[in-house]
Parts: sequence; C-alpha cells; structure tokens
Amino acid sequence: MSLRLSRPATTLAGLLVLALSASLLPPAPVAGTAAAGTSHTRAAPLAELTVVSERVAFGLQRPIAITGLPDGRMLVAEKNGTVRAYHPDTGLAAEPVLDLTARIDTSDNERGLLGITPAPNFARTGILYVAYTSLPAGALTLARVPLGAPERVQVLLTQEHAEYGNHNGGQVAFGRDGYLYWSLGDGGHANDPFKSGQNLGTLLGKILRIDVNRACGGKPYCVPFDNPFVRVAGARPEIWVYGLRNPWRFSIDPADGSLWIGDVGQGLVEEINHIRPSQRGANLGWSCREGTPIFDPEQCRPGVRYTDPVFEYDHYMTENCSVTGGVVYRGSATPEARGTYIASDYCSTLAFAVRPKPTGGYESATIGNFPTQPTAFGTDVNGELYVLSDLPGWLSRVRIERVQPASGGGAANR
Repeated sequence: MSLRLSRPATTLAGLLVLALSASLLPPAPVAGTAAAGTSHTRAAPLAELTVVSERVAFGLQRPIAITGLPDGRMLVAEKNGTVRAYHPDTGLAAEPVLDLTARIDTSDNERGLLGITPAPNFARTGILYVAYTSLPAGALTLARVPLGAPERVQVLLTQEHAEYGNHNGGQVAFGRDGYLYWSLGDGGHANDPFKSGQNLGTLLGKILRIDVNRACGGKPYCVPFDNPFVRVAGARPEIWVYGLRNPWRFSIDPADGSLWIGDVGQGLVEEINHIRPSQRGANLGWSCREGTPIFDPEQCRPGVRYTDPVFEYDHYMTENCSVTGGVVYRGSATPEARGTYIASDYCSTLAFAVRPKPTGGYESATIGNFPTQPTAFGTDVNGELYVLSDLPGWLSRVRIERVQPASGGGAANR
C-alpha cells in the first residue's frame, strides 16, 4: 500500500487491496480500450496536462483497492475485508457486495484485504480474484470467490508472512494473455531482512504470473510454459519479475500488456518500473539497489543485469513518503492524454505523469495533486480514472485536462 509501506516503524495509515479471481476464459476485450493505441489524436505535451479530481463518494472505511466491472459499477475494497459497489448513477451502495472479514488478518497497518480484480469472464461467472493477509498469521493469500458468496472462497496460492506485518504487496490483475499477475513484498521490516529480493527460491519480493484456468500437479493453477524461470533449478516457476521491495500497486496497460509497477522505496527514492512482455525475468534490483542508487553492495552480483526504473523521485528530506502506482490512461474523455501513465505519492499527493517517448526513453512531469492520502487508482468500463483516499474514505473521479503550459515547465526526462 502506500502508507509508508516500507518502514519498519510505520507511522502512516496502511492500505490494502483485494484481488478477485475466477475460472477464466480467453481474455475478454478491455472495455473502453478498443481505440487504445489506434487513435490519431496528437498527444499533448505533459506540461500542458493537469488532473482535476471530483469527490463522488465518502464514508468508505480505509479503501484500499478499486476495479471496474462490465456493467459500469466500480468495486472498492476496504482494508477490513469488505467490498463496496459504486455506480455513477446511483452512488455508493450502503451494504457490501462481499464480506471476507472472517478470513482476514488486519493486525498491522499494512495487513488486510489488499487487491481485487474481476475474472475476464466476470459478466458470466461473477468471479473475483482477491489478495489478502489471512488469519491467523498474516500469510499472503491469493483466492477466488463469487461476488456475494464468501463461503465459496477457493484459495489458490499462499506465501508465509508471519514475522513482520508490512511489505505485503497485494495487487492482482489479469493480462492480455489471460494470465493472472500477483505482487508480493519482500517480507517486511526494513533492509530486506530475509534477502528475498534477489532470491529466486521465494515468492517474496516478486510479481508472479499463473494460469488460473487450469489445475496442474494437484495445484488449483498452472504455471505458463513461457514463464522465465520454469527450467531454472531452485527457482519458483511462478515468478515473472523479481528484485522488488514492496510493489504495493502495479497495473497492466491493456494496449500492449506491459506492467507499470510502483515499488515503495526504503527512504532514499521512490520508483516506477515499466516492464514489457519481452522483459520477462527482469531483475529490478532490490536489495542490491534502491531505484538506481546502490543500497546493499553485498546483494549485488557481478555480471547481473538490473533493469532501471523509468521514473524515480526523491523520498529523503521531502514531503514524499510512498509511491502509489497508478494506471495508463486509455479513456476517451481526453484523447490527447492517452498512453500517459498517472501515479502519485501517499504523502505529497503529487500527480506524476510518465510517458514513453517515440524516440526512446521516457518523459515525465508533475501535473497537479490528488486528494489526500491516495491509496489506489482504477478505471471504469470506459477507461476513465478514479482514485481512493485512505483515512478520509473518499472515492474521487479524475479528469485529465489540457492547460496552457506554465513558464519553466516541470517536465523531467530519463
């Protein structure tokens, strides 16, 4: 989550998100993205974009994850284990549509319901995939459950996480390939105490990729044959990328299937990584590195290739504290902003825009602020943006608007 999801002495409010799961069919087209990547609208310079937020719901209890449904509703996960439904025409429903509180360990600021996502065939099955910390000892848990039927939860995969309560990761999302991706933190506390980031023998500090449409070898899922470590001795075959500290929030761009990952830093920098499908097996560096700076030389290995973040920003001695990974805008309300990745920081609330440049590399800019304590971003069926605010319990709709560039700009290139 965003709330200083990395400090051993956590002082900020924690977030957690749920992940939805169901038996999948071939991936359904992502609503609102049919034209993504095909529009001929000229992209606006980042310095000419700004974000405007409109609060549309309040009264949520520590909202931690959000996802859109085909029928126009948004599902919002609350840290305690409940899921609420919002529709722009009818507002926030009073009663939860799913209650998993009996299963969820909320004993620490960062434990709870962490991520949710609908199955690609949700319109037919009503299945959600959820990620949470489970009772009694906080094990990181990936499960699927029919909406409204908590007694039918099926646990798919777990990872022990008893010693420390922080760094749980918890995002879940389906890729264009129909596989389910799940992020897990490095095990908690600080300084990578278990040296998980560079260890391929554990799921901690990784993003996984599994096939939840099939069962293999007694497990309720299969490992895709093209996962990068399937034939590596001693490695967990579920791993897709590694070297992560606490990938509290990642998203998958429906236009190209690439991952955008917000990885919470130790205290020096916060980072955003962009991993395309061809980069499977990428090593993002933790805990040899924190962002691009060296963090622990003993975790660095000669000849190992580390993948640099595409955007990093200062944490130390600033108002920033914890990156909240966002999404690539693929909506239609602001076509000149399509293809722009939008993210924030839990403490400073700055709105970061990052975009690949046609000539290579990335451009970035700060384009305003979001409401207080942004914990998660999501998109509705049309690809338009929403953001959650943790302790106030707000849901806000986000518009990206075109403005006259400020003198001096504010963009930075990598």
